Amino acid sequence: MNGGEFVARVHGAVGSLPADAWDALVPGGNPFMTHAFLSAMEDSRSVGEGTGWTAVPITIDGPDGTLAAALPAYLKQHSQGEYVFDHAWADAWHRAGGAYYPKLQIAAPFTPATGPRVLTAHPELALALLRGAETLCRDNGLSSAHATFIEPAQVPLFERAGWLLREDIQFHWENRGYATFDDFLGALSSAKRKNLRKERARAQEGVTIRALRGDDIKPEHWDAFWEFYQDTGARKWGHPYLTRAAFDLLGERMGASILLVFAFEDGEPVAGALNFIGPDALYGRYWGARIDKPFLHFELCYYQAIDAALELGLARVEAGAQGGHKLARGYEPVRTVSAHYIVHDGLRAAIADFLEQERMGIARDQLGLGARTPFRKGDG
Repeated sequence: MNGGEFVARVHGAVGSLPADAWDALVPGGNPFMTHAFLSAMEDSRSVGEGTGWTAVPITIDGPDGTLAAALPAYLKQHSQGEYVFDHAWADAWHRAGGAYYPKLQIAAPFTPATGPRVLTAHPELALALLRGAETLCRDNGLSSAHATFIEPAQVPLFERAGWLLREDIQFHWENRGYATFDDFLGALSSAKRKNLRKERARAQEGVTIRALRGDDIKPEHWDAFWEFYQDTGARKWGHPYLTRAAFDLLGERMGASILLVFAFEDGEPVAGALNFIGPDALYGRYWGARIDKPFLHFELCYYQAIDAALELGLARVEAGAQGGHKLARGYEPVRTVSAHYIVHDGLRAAIADFLEQERMGIARDQLGLGARTPFRKGDG
C-alpha cells in the first residue's frame, strides 16, 4: 500500500527494525510490546521455525522513511499460546471444507496481558494498519486475523474497522487507595481477612522469600526458574513455550522491568514466580515449584505481587489467564476483549452469531463473580 507519503511493509522480524523507533510507538511503555521483549522471543527461537509462530510485523513508514506505525503480527499454524480459544472455530471451518490455518495473530506471544496492539504516534494511521492486516489475509489465503488482550482504550479502533469483538474474564487486583497490605486486608470481610492472614502465615513457614530485580537476578536464579517453568509448562501445555535462552535474553534486555520472587529453603530456591513491571501494572507470568507446600502458590503469585505493586506505586496486578481461585484472594473479575477479522462471509456470520450468545454468558458470569468478591458488604 503506497499513498504517496506513507508506505506499508511486512517484515520478517521485529528484531530487524530499529529498537528506538519501535519503542517510540509503544504507548505507555507496555513491557510486552517493547522491542526488547518481542526480539527476545525471536532471538531465543521461542517463535520462529518449528514453533508455529512466524513473525510478520506490519509497519507504515512516514514521508521521511521513519517508522510511523506498527502491528506486532505473526503467522500462526495452530492456536496454542494465545489464551483466547478458537479451536472450535477451526474445527467447524475444517469440517466445512475450509482451511483455518494459517491465520494472522496480533499479540504478545504467550502473554495473556492487556496492552496496546496498534502501535502508532499517529491515530489516523490505525485504520490503515488494520486494513493492511486484512489485505495480508486476503492476498495470502489466510482465514482470519485476531488481536488478543487489547487494552480498553484501543478497542474502539477495532470496532470502527468492523472487526468482531469477543469478551472474556480475567482476575485483576486493583489498588483502591491502599498504602499497605493491611489497608487492603481492611477492605475485606472479617472471615476473608482472617483466611488470607492464615494462608500467608502457612505459606511462609520454613521458607525465606526474596524479591529479585535487575542485577540481583543471577544466572543461577534463571537456572532454578527454568526448572520450575519446565515442570509447570509440561503440566499445563504439554511442553514449555519459551526456550531456556528466552529467560537469559529477557534478563539481559529487560532486567529493570522484571521482578523474580523466590522461596528459599535451607538456602536453596524451591519455588519462584516471574513478574513484569509496567508503567501502571505488575504482570504475573510464570510460576513453578519443586516442593508441594500449602498456599505457597498464592503467596508468591498473588500476595507478593500485591506487596510489590504497593511498593512500586502501581495501580493494578494482572495475574494471568483464568483462575477463579484468585477471586477469594482479592482479585476482581475484569472484562478482556479480543478482535477478529474473518475473511469468508459465511464463517464470519457463524462466528458473529456464536459471539453474541457467548457475550451474554460472559456478562452473566462477570455479574455473578462480582457478587462473590471477598470485600466487605455492609458491616462485614
